[in-house]
Amino acid sequence: MSKIPVTVLTGYLGAGKTTLLNRILTEHHGKRYAVVVNEFGEVGIDNDLVVNADEEVFEMNNGCICCTVRGDLIRILGGLMKRKGQLDGILIETTGLADPAPVAQTFFVDDDVRQKTRLDSIVTVVDAKHLDLRLADSHEAAEQVAFADVILLNKVDLMSPAELAAVEKRIRAINPTATIHRTERCGIDLDAVLDRSAFDLQRILAVEPNFLTEDDHEHDDDIKSICLTTRQLLDGDQFVDWFQRLVAQRGVDLLRSKGILEFAGHDRRFVVQAVHMLMEGDFTGPWRSADDRYSRLVFIGRNLDEAALRAGFEACIKA
Repeated sequence: MSKIPVTVLTGYLGAGKTTLLNRILTEHHGKRYAVVVNEFGEVGIDNDLVVNADEEVFEMNNGCICCTVRGDLIRILGGLMKRKGQLDGILIETTGLADPAPVAQTFFVDDDVRQKTRLDSIVTVVDAKHLDLRLADSHEAAEQVAFADVILLNKVDLMSPAELAAVEKRIRAINPTATIHRTERCGIDLDAVLDRSAFDLQRILAVEPNFLTEDDHEHDDDIKSICLTTRQLLDGDQFVDWFQRLVAQRGVDLLRSKGILEFAGHDRRFVVQAVHMLMEGDFTGPWRSADDRYSRLVFIGRNLDEAALRAGFEACIKA
């Protein structure tokens, strides 16, 4: 039986991984994928932002795939490989704080996984506008670039040609061999991303000689996740005003903000996302179910005041 190809989608918080995943799932390729989504925080947002599709989506929350929930990944993969009906591939979207090395290790150190799957490629989505900042304050961002087989230099519409050239030079200094594609909203021919047979273990061992034996990944303890939820209706105007002021004033510390919200007077769900001070929000479609119909908002960042954030959020509840 041929091995199932696995594509790992990685990249720092807000780079565009879920956008790429949704592009893959909405293309008319006729292939059947299983999807594993990992988030840093107890309330899942990305899983609910994945488009409705025939593919099965498995969610791992409240831990990073490269350390605390790595065993969950092995169990999910084991269950998928025992099912009847051949999968064309498995897509793994890591948390933005994941070091891809321990994830890649999984496909070599676990016997059952190694026998039945093959790591096809590590695809890293890079936020062109914020890469310099990320490389300065996050070793995970550098690891994500270093381990990539394919790099999507995303959000190029926010940068000048000279700035993009400088960003690519920084990427090349870390990873001289990865294929780089410039993209807006991860728009790319999927043949450039999937089924590439691009992962090269020998290249990785040249960079990380202890790749198959080390297991000492640590996260930045200054980064934490705050999850806010309510089943009461929110005042849309009040929420947008509060959120805009928040990202304007605290954007430096807010690495990533994302939420799915229920506003009074609207039947559709409102999705808001922000990376530092860049934000966007819009009504995206109907609620998936009655149980799904509630507001949740996640902040990931440094120096976060949970009490102040909770008070601001609750002040937006419709009187």
